[in-house]
Amino acid sequence: MSHHKTQAQDRRRFLQITTCAVMALAASTPLHQALAQAAPWPAKPIRVIVAFPPGGLTDALARSYGEHLSGKLGVPVVIDNKPGAGAIIGIDAAAKSPADGHTLVMSTSGTFWQNRILYSKLPYNLDKDLTPVTVFPSGPLVVGINDKIPAKNMAEFVEWAKKNPTSMGTYAPGSYPHMVADQTNRVRGTQIQSVHYRGEAPMWLDVASGQAQIAVGSYLAFNAVASRGVRAIGVTGSYRSPKLPNVPTLMEQGDTARLVSLEGGLPLMAPTGTPEAVLKRLADEAVAWSNTDKAAKLRETFAIPNKPKNLADTRKDWEGEVPVWIKLAVDLGIKLD
Repeated sequence: MSHHKTQAQDRRRFLQITTCAVMALAASTPLHQALAQAAPWPAKPIRVIVAFPPGGLTDALARSYGEHLSGKLGVPVVIDNKPGAGAIIGIDAAAKSPADGHTLVMSTSGTFWQNRILYSKLPYNLDKDLTPVTVFPSGPLVVGINDKIPAKNMAEFVEWAKKNPTSMGTYAPGSYPHMVADQTNRVRGTQIQSVHYRGEAPMWLDVASGQAQIAVGSYLAFNAVASRGVRAIGVTGSYRSPKLPNVPTLMEQGDTARLVSLEGGLPLMAPTGTPEAVLKRLADEAVAWSNTDKAAKLRETFAIPNKPKNLADTRKDWEGEVPVWIKLAVDLGIKLD
């Protein structure tokens, strides 16, 4: 099949998906709602599936929010780490769970947004099977390189990468660093190889040892190796990291790509059909949690200046931003299966 034909199909699919994604926000049928709402909630422990291993930002946020939720609702909130297959295993478990408010899933935005384009076959339908509760912001991501590389900024690194074999560590296929590597290759003529790790810790360790040359990830995970041979040359998003005030954003460095201005996050999702009142309460508790001292300390540790939003604002953001992320995945033209 020709490349143009595939792109045309992807674009058609993108339009269908965007329409579906917006329609999916209208939630499920009134009858479904009425039946589900009749049941008391919560009637048993709540399970939050985390599609990544313990130790990263997703896990830390889920545990802190879960602890708060448990205190407010009076039932245990169990964090269930189900990493693997680029977060597909964890998301699939949630998508196939009853829509009764007792199962939620948290993963990176890319695994909910771009995966519908990056994979031809997923065991679930991201437009129909899951609905957003809120998005936990992840703050500016750090672009870090092995300290022995003589580049002070992204432009110098690109010039170095044109002359040397270079690999980009990513924390999942189709994740933000994977997209950055792919876009840099297409726009700047580099040949950066993406190497996918299961989470951030092993990725940054390989940059420190020189196995990989560059990676993009959360401030905390980067900071764990910052004194062991990894140096920041930029951050993503529209503002500098509060913890790295002297490191300019990629936008400040002259990168005009839409990708580097966007801020991803960690969506908390529920099976579609979960009662509206439950979704609203879960989002309201995320907002309440974000105003606690514990949450403030966590944000400070991870250098995240902003907070999750309520259900209505989350849906509004979702409708505006998700189509942009999906289009970026379409334009990349990469398939992961």
